[in-house]
Amino acid sequence: MENKDFKDEQAIKYWLHYFRRNDIPELTASELDEQSEYIYHALMQGHETPAIKTKKLWLPSIAAAAAVILIVGASLFYFKSSNPIAHTSTERVATLDVAPGTNTATLILSDGHEIALSNAKEGKIAAQSGVDIFKTADNKLVYQASRVKADRPQLNTILTAKGEQYQVDLPDGTKVWLNAASSVKFPTNFSSSTNRVVTLTGEAYFEVAKDKLHPFIVQTNKQDIKVLGTHFNINSYADEQVIKTTLLEGSVKVCPKVGHTAVATLKPGEQAQLSSAGLKVKVVDLSESIAWKNGDFIFDNEEFSSILNQISRWYNVEVIDHGNHKGLQLTGMVSRSKNLSTVLKSIERIVDVKFKVEGKKVTVID
Repeated sequence: MENKDFKDEQAIKYWLHYFRRNDIPELTASELDEQSEYIYHALMQGHETPAIKTKKLWLPSIAAAAAVILIVGASLFYFKSSNPIAHTSTERVATLDVAPGTNTATLILSDGHEIALSNAKEGKIAAQSGVDIFKTADNKLVYQASRVKADRPQLNTILTAKGEQYQVDLPDGTKVWLNAASSVKFPTNFSSSTNRVVTLTGEAYFEVAKDKLHPFIVQTNKQDIKVLGTHFNINSYADEQVIKTTLLEGSVKVCPKVGHTAVATLKPGEQAQLSSAGLKVKVVDLSESIAWKNGDFIFDNEEFSSILNQISRWYNVEVIDHGNHKGLQLTGMVSRSKNLSTVLKSIERIVDVKFKVEGKKVTVID
């Protein structure tokens, strides 16, 4: 029993640290294969072990441990290619691979001039009425008040294409992280307005600078979010059936537009979900909502179609699904820093689908 418990603890410890990407213990390939195989067979056989205490948390059984590490149901990053389950799917994905997205965007000034931030050098890249715009050493965009007297505010836009994400510090100090295929439009200064109004398409995470005299409002095509100072995430992609607003800190008011009369005021840990069926609020796992910002995909009973959308946006690929997968939901976790093939192979291991990759086109094959 002692030897088995030791193997349990070592394998669990490795995978916990792997997903947190820190303090990874040194293991040989054969040791990792052996320990991974051990967890796999324990899961398949419903094997239970005594409680094991790791550095991070208590895990009541090997199955529960795997559920935490792998977020069970989607064995992402788990089965090695020599496993029978994985072996048949390893060759399904084409050898040509697609790299993950990058940290870049396009700045569109009020006069229509576009600046590709991937090409812009560190330092001051533009100046407008009352504001200087800088690209920092850590590759983000920062707006700072200049000595030039500000006239009427001008509107700027930060735009990410598929396969891009970026961070910008707005003129009031609000921090915005933009996910792929998203944009945020904002004035070059907020001083002349009662409200600080920005317009969002796609998905973004906001850390709003506190200003009780000037409420911060995020406008999307179907709702407005009103705040004073808080941390929240908005997923408002046009190709998703549900607009999700998730609150991490402070308080926000979700105000749907045409066709809805309900208004929701969120508490930390709550998510407003706006769909054709109306507005509802539920308590959610915050780590899932901001996983993209932290460099991961985390799916918790996520619709297969939504997962394909996320893959399409982050890897800048066209995904074609000819099958009937309505109602199919997956749970799992995988790093967004991995190549496309890793994500697709992981999905193949747990769902009866295959993927065919041809350049920038991915086809789901039943």
